[in-house]
Amino acid sequence: LVELSFGEWQGFTFRELEARHPGSTRGRRAAKWDFQPPGEGAESYEMLLERVKPWFDALDRQTVCVTHGGVIRCLFRFVEGISKNEAAALEIPQDRLLRLEGRSLEWL
Repeated sequence: LVELSFGEWQGFTFRELEARHPGSTRGRRAAKWDFQPPGEGAESYEMLLERVKPWFDALDRQTVCVTHGGVIRCLFRFVEGISKNEAAALEIPQDRLLRLEGRSLEWL
């Protein structure tokens, strides 16, 4: 599943964005889940959740999904009902598999 789009911010580190436009990342730090970067196609995590929710809802058999941290945050929020702040703050390991069974998620 395609990761969150950062619009005009795509490809830049937050340090680079701050160097070019001081204060530009302040809004994201204050409200990471709901923040939408500038630019066409940019998404907030909430927008990403709405985009991938139909895929989550349609799962009806064993499925392997290759995706990114943003989609995994959305999966935790959707499946386990955690808060926006909890989902935004999740540490997403790069070296683990995530198993979804019913309404339960487990890192393997």
